[in-house]
Amino acid sequence: MQDIEPYYNWRHLYTAEEDFRSPFYGRTYSEFEFSQTVYNYYIHPQWDDFGSRTLYMKILFADYEQQFAIIELLGEWNDAIENDIMTMRRDVTDQLFANGINKFILIAENVLNFHSSDDSYYEEWREQVLDTGGWIVVMDMPEQTQYDFKKARLTNYVSLIEFPQWRTLKPDIVFQQIDNWMLKLLD
Repeated sequence: MQDIEPYYNWRHLYTAEEDFRSPFYGRTYSEFEFSQTVYNYYIHPQWDDFGSRTLYMKILFADYEQQFAIIELLGEWNDAIENDIMTMRRDVTDQLFANGINKFILIAENVLNFHSSDDSYYEEWREQVLDTGGWIVVMDMPEQTQYDFKKARLTNYVSLIEFPQWRTLKPDIVFQQIDNWMLKLLD
């Protein structure tokens, strides 16, 4: 797991640690000291800890004018024991929302497991963003993880999509394509 780095080809466009509106503003990273783990496996030091012991993230891009953020996730999404969605909401997405972000793209291709609890935080989040014309998308989640996500009926609040070519595009193009798709879906 230490070899899985957050996507870095947009770093010349945006870095969360230099964005004063980001929850990760001012963070410094080591390229050599591996201190964070998912269970017994060390992860790359560029991932951001947001309070979960099993799930880490990286805000790859945020555009406050177009009101969207692209966030990459790594690890195990565990709402049953860790209540990761509550932690993510309170410590990350609520702060972004307070700064105008109402469209969230979560890249979940490195989320290996999902354990559900109740859906109240997802329902609250969807209502919050819908009231301002926003949406929530989880992109490229592995099939076995999607199964558990769907079984918990979280697709009532969050859209799952496959968009494997996202790395070949600039962040605003990724957003425009997903936004167009979501506009058709929500109409």
